[in-house]
Amino acid sequence: MYIDIGEQKALRLSEIIGVFDLDRVTISKKTREYLKICEKNGQIEDVSRDIPLSFVLTEKKVYFSPLLARTIYARASKNF
Repeated sequence: MYIDIGEQKALRLSEIIGVFDLDRVTISKKTREYLKICEKNGQIEDVSRDIPLSFVLTEKKVYFSPLLARTIYARASKNF
């Protein structure tokens, strides 16, 4: 199963480790540090044309998405 994470980008459901709300999790210093490391290593792909609202974590990349985390979660839940 594939899940659309916004802007015509789809990921395999089995690849997704987690979906996180950017406003809530970037409060944590550790999360901000993790995202900076991923950016430095070229592991971030921004699929939003505007301000990202969430990020999707996979083993290889972090995808910034224009969709709310709950929207992506709802799409994933429909496939079960």
